[in-house]
Amino acid sequence: MKIHEYQAKKILREFGITTPEGIACFSVEEAMDAAGKLGGAVWVVKAQIHAGGRGKGGGVKVARSLGEVKQFAGKILGMTLVTHQTGAQGQVVRRLLIEQGAEIKKEFYVGLVVDRGTRRVCLMASSEGGVDIEEVAARTPEKIHKVFIDPVSGLRAHDAEDIVRKVDFPEFAAAEAQALLQGLYRAFDSTDASLVEINPLILTTDDHVVALDAKMNFDDNALFRHPEITALRDLDEEDPAEIEASKHDLSYISLDGNIGCLVNGAGLAMATMDIIKLYGGSPANFLDVGGGATAEKVTEAFKLMLRNPQLKAILVNIFGGIMKCDVIAEGVVAAAREVKLNVPLVVRLEGTNQDLGKKILAESGLPIISAGNMADAAEQAVRAAASASEVTAPSTKPTMAPAEGSV
Repeated sequence: MKIHEYQAKKILREFGITTPEGIACFSVEEAMDAAGKLGGAVWVVKAQIHAGGRGKGGGVKVARSLGEVKQFAGKILGMTLVTHQTGAQGQVVRRLLIEQGAEIKKEFYVGLVVDRGTRRVCLMASSEGGVDIEEVAARTPEKIHKVFIDPVSGLRAHDAEDIVRKVDFPEFAAAEAQALLQGLYRAFDSTDASLVEINPLILTTDDHVVALDAKMNFDDNALFRHPEITALRDLDEEDPAEIEASKHDLSYISLDGNIGCLVNGAGLAMATMDIIKLYGGSPANFLDVGGGATAEKVTEAFKLMLRNPQLKAILVNIFGGIMKCDVIAEGVVAAAREVKLNVPLVVRLEGTNQDLGKKILAESGLPIISAGNMADAAEQAVRAAASASEVTAPSTKPTMAPAEGSV
């Protein structure tokens, strides 16, 4: 789950991290009132969307008069902001953050993520703040310094001190920067975050360390412990299909292809998308119905996939363990009838009660394409999607297909 910058800053302030004073706004009038309340002579008008790169896309403006606050707020509110993280479709701006301007002496980068390799939280810091950290990592990786944090001891003082020294914080600001890093880790740990990023973290001209920007993401599986964070969810920033999927306990992510995938198990779902690509197709979604799928759940899954106007075929790939193949077959038949399915449907069943499941499909009277293994399923789904799109493409079948019955 993602939240907005102004929400992240509010959380960070609770852990002793200094941020500029700011007010969230939903209209030009509120933006003008906010600037008046904040006072000063310089304000920053910032679009609030769940994506980075807002400044490059025109979503962050420095206003040096109340007239400019009004002008920029009117321009940014309602605009479709396109950044490298939104994709070409962009994201409509519905909220603003009006902040007091800051005098910047130096910019830094700080981030916290979970590192799979060490199974610890990784603190990253760099003297190259205010730019895309991916570019820094690619061009000058030696400028990114890391520490992998022991979950028992937390971020130790000497590790924080070492990072502060390596990114060249001046001596007079070192203690403040060290305290900020330790507060940042406490915020990450206490909220079950999956990402905390400050870019830039600045040293002001009056020698204070301030989080000028803030980004926080959270582990969905831990949100039951944090109702106050769940309440910050902005549904306008999320894919409507993914919102609907969460209501039915489905793991769904929209993609840009035309072959819908309905699979049980995240690993098998990833493998299914891979083999579709191998055979020259493109998956329209990631959809994991889990191990306890019911007919109702499968029906909702079909409805979700059919929302996509680009959908040309559906591939159901089930490996029956806890989930029995006959149960999923009954669900597929019931779903296809209820939604009046009008795109080709390829089904591959393997595992517990697979013969019974295949019999149910065969006797359903529906035009279901039965596949013997994953390779066969992928090839037939790609062919069906191409036919539905009236596109003729050369065969992209690999020289060696997976063995019959392979997962």
